[in-house]
Amino acid sequence: MLAWLTTGRAILRSLRIYYGDRGRNRKMDAMYARFLKAGDLAFDVGSHVGDRAGSFLRLGAKVVAVEPQPALGSVLKLFYGRNPNFTLVRAAIGGHEGEIELRLNTRNPTVATASEDFIKSADAAPGWEGQSWDDRIKVPLTTLDALIARHGKPAFVKIDVEGFEDEVLSGLSAPLPALSIEFTTIQRNVALTAIKRLAGTAPYRFNAALGESQVFAHPRPLSAEEMCRWISELPMEANSGDIYAALDSAALSANPSS
Repeated sequence: MLAWLTTGRAILRSLRIYYGDRGRNRKMDAMYARFLKAGDLAFDVGSHVGDRAGSFLRLGAKVVAVEPQPALGSVLKLFYGRNPNFTLVRAAIGGHEGEIELRLNTRNPTVATASEDFIKSADAAPGWEGQSWDDRIKVPLTTLDALIARHGKPAFVKIDVEGFEDEVLSGLSAPLPALSIEFTTIQRNVALTAIKRLAGTAPYRFNAALGESQVFAHPRPLSAEEMCRWISELPMEANSGDIYAALDSAALSANPSS
């Protein structure tokens, strides 16, 4: 009971953070409008409290939200379950189908992870002080390929799975038009491996947004080598952000019409 109360308070805090700023929502919509138009399909992998799913729906996209945590799945169902363009998949995503152990942070459920390396990297790292993964559950595991076979090919996939991003990409056998993957400065190697994996499958170009800025850090798209160099040289205090990869370079420019 105590763990559920702790998680409930943490979820309420996340809802205030991720839904309480209309200006942030407008910037988020403008960012994702580069990649999605009405009627497109989007995957929200690691949906958490669903702020990205909400943005995709506001843009008129159909959304498959993937979230393995029972409490967060209930929040997503409550917020979006009546929307005919919304589908919830209660599973984790990886390189094969089956089952996996998910480590839970009851005081901060948005950083649940299937990566033991992520937990080790976060231990005492700047910006991660006091985080504790104090519970664990077994959850279903599926792949991007399986999701695509079931729901169709998405125009955009957002991946935010706390150090498991490259494992998610390992379950994808064909290029997609555009993706975003979260990165952290405590695990740059995960981002670097994911960038190289994407670059090895298609002529992707890259850009990035730091933190929750929803603003590209670079005025023009970067090559995989340039993006890897930028990630490697970021100061530790940069903490986290999202890397965007797209086959259409125009979507990654500071001015999307250029």
